[in-house]
Amino acid sequence: MSGPDGSERLVKKHDFVVTRLSAIGALITGAFVLTGCGEPASQAAAPPPAPVTVAQPVKRTVTDWDEFTGRFEAVEEVQVRPRVGGFVNSVEFQDGAIVHQGDLLYVIDPRPFEAVATQAEGQLSDARAKVELAKRELDRGLSLVQSSAVSEQVVDQRRQALQAAHAAEMQAEGALKVARLNIEFTHVTAPLTGRVGRHLVSPGNLVQGSDTGTSTLLTSIVTLDPIYVYFDMDEATFIKYSKLWFEGRRPSSRDTANPVQVTLAGETKPSHEGTINFLDNRLDVSTGTLRSRAVIKNTDLSILPGQFGRVRLIGSAPYEALLIPDVAVATDQSRKIVFVVKPDDTVEARPVVLGPLDDGLRVIRDGLKAEDRVIVNGIQRARVGAKVAPKTAQAPAGGKS
Repeated sequence: MSGPDGSERLVKKHDFVVTRLSAIGALITGAFVLTGCGEPASQAAAPPPAPVTVAQPVKRTVTDWDEFTGRFEAVEEVQVRPRVGGFVNSVEFQDGAIVHQGDLLYVIDPRPFEAVATQAEGQLSDARAKVELAKRELDRGLSLVQSSAVSEQVVDQRRQALQAAHAAEMQAEGALKVARLNIEFTHVTAPLTGRVGRHLVSPGNLVQGSDTGTSTLLTSIVTLDPIYVYFDMDEATFIKYSKLWFEGRRPSSRDTANPVQVTLAGETKPSHEGTINFLDNRLDVSTGTLRSRAVIKNTDLSILPGQFGRVRLIGSAPYEALLIPDVAVATDQSRKIVFVVKPDDTVEARPVVLGPLDDGLRVIRDGLKAEDRVIVNGIQRARVGAKVAPKTAQAPAGGKS
């Protein structure tokens, strides 16, 4: 049993617990009140609009150019071969130099041919002496036949002998000309002006001469100015050109020397110009292409046969077009788009149809208007539907800084 002291202790303990719970409840209530009176802690400030640079499309007259891969070939190329055989005495040119028509290239030992020419001269002298003798005998026979000292048959025989002597003289003259030509052929000269290759035969070697193509190859010469460039035009482009010609919007390269521009390897813009001068008469059935050729000015001799180049051929009549920097064009899966800033400064993705490059700018065939503000710098910061802070470019889209 508890006494009076025990009851008093229970009462005091109960009052202490009640007081402590009340204090805790008051603290919790105060915390809720304070939280309700303030702003939400998780709410962040909105980001500012992204800065971008915009420009309006440039409107100007352009002409389309189609580009092909071409290979250069010499307008004329000659393989230098001897027309007479013999031992080579000397080589008279520097490997890889420019030679002119008539320049001496090789000297073949002429002594055997000089001996033959001397023999031919002797035969010609003998034939001419026989002609003189036959002529005197005929004259004598003609004077004697009048007095019947000789018969007509003798005169006819002497006349025939004179004709045979003349024939022998002509043969001797021909043999002498051949001998002198062979002496001339021992000096091998350049048949045209161009760049010569390396010498393939050194002095002291025996070469074979012939007019049938079996003679020894000595070197080669190619012309450099002008120079041809051959390229293959695909069937779709050929059909497009034919349609433009029927519509009167582009002259045919068969009738007109349409201009071409050539860009060499390592160059960023065309450095040589020329004109079309040949289209083949049929398409290659294995590739579906049409072999074409242009003649290019090469006054600086910087192009060599065998080089590759990018050939630009005029592909349309002049027309008005809108152009923007090529960096402003983005790719969205299979379509091309540009980012346009609307009047409320929000971004819109606009699908466009691209044309060729013209002086560093991209032709836009469809999808843009002249008054559109196109983002030309800061595309990576633009988000469709989001606001941006547009800044107009210092120069128009087609200007040069």
